[in-house]
Amino acid sequence: MKWVAREAEARLRELLGRFPAVLIYGPRQCGKSSLSRKALPDWLHLDLERPSDTSLLAADLEGFLAANPGQLAIDETQRLPALFPALRHAIDSRRGNGRYVLTGSASPSLLRSASESLAGRIGLLELTPFGLSEVAETGKASARWFWGGFPAVLASRSAAARRDWLDSYLRTILERDLPALGVRLPATRLGALLKMLTHVHGNLLNVSDLARSLGVSSHTVAGDLDVLEGTFFVRRLQPYFANVQKRLTKSPKIYLRDSGLLHHLAGLRDPAELATWNRRGASFEGLVIEELIRRATLERPGTEAYFWRTSAGAEVDLLLVHGRRITPIEIKLGVEIRPPSLAAMRQCMSDLGLERGYVVSGASEPRKLGRGIEVLPWAELASGVAAIPC
Repeated sequence: MKWVAREAEARLRELLGRFPAVLIYGPRQCGKSSLSRKALPDWLHLDLERPSDTSLLAADLEGFLAANPGQLAIDETQRLPALFPALRHAIDSRRGNGRYVLTGSASPSLLRSASESLAGRIGLLELTPFGLSEVAETGKASARWFWGGFPAVLASRSAAARRDWLDSYLRTILERDLPALGVRLPATRLGALLKMLTHVHGNLLNVSDLARSLGVSSHTVAGDLDVLEGTFFVRRLQPYFANVQKRLTKSPKIYLRDSGLLHHLAGLRDPAELATWNRRGASFEGLVIEELIRRATLERPGTEAYFWRTSAGAEVDLLLVHGRRITPIEIKLGVEIRPPSLAAMRQCMSDLGLERGYVVSGASEPRKLGRGIEVLPWAELASGVAAIPC
């Protein structure tokens, strides 16, 4: 597959203009080093998964940074924890923005290490696998929902090759990467938990139920979920609370972030199987949520994502919150939208004092449903034709 321009590149350049260093973080194999090399072809690029590069830095870390005070990109920085305090000294000894780009993945402690050592000196940029709007012009958009967004998967030409890659990806992270980073959790248990999550994808998270099914404590499952979230496998979408006189749910909703991994773990082996899968609607919901969050956080940095649900069960799938602006979004796989299905949206808008709400659906064209609610066709959002409503 030819090079696909990443929408995060503009944000990378913006952060380089504001900070001495930028950390591009995200799941393994999502394209972090490719983005860095494509955006900064004249920089020196090192990869800490390459033994020679690791030895070069480890031999005299401070000396190397002093000799290379700028235009230096280092991949997989979680493999050399001493790098962050050394970078702090190098940055403080010489002023100037746009000097270092770091990438990192598969490490729950990565962001904490970067934030603690380089507070005020580093900009953070999350990179996800390919979004739908990024592959809209490549001919891969139709494969994106079932197979997910990892570049290597979409570049493969056969279903068998894609399945093999997903298998290898899961084993590599659970059996090699996490133990190498000091995460001593049984790979079999994490794998079993991931498979269980395919059955509750898009549901309220019930840690006790998962613990009973695995035969472990709730505390153990909570810790496992922390690791899976820190390695970008899952998203715990938190409920939104406001000063309203209603009882709202306190439990997050759980999603597997990449739709390809969701389907693979659920045992689906062919795109045709998705049409009859009983979790198809939840899969679509997760796909749309990930795409909307990805683009919203790039277009309006600082945007936060939540869902809204009362204890009586009235729910809106996604709230995008940017400052004081709140955008409620309901997600419908089908084309037809019945008025009763919008009752929760109207209640949410009333409770939060909002004038506009949106429904993302399979409709072919935008239309207004009255009282400030608009239908946005998913095809237009996925292709990048329509702007993200936030």
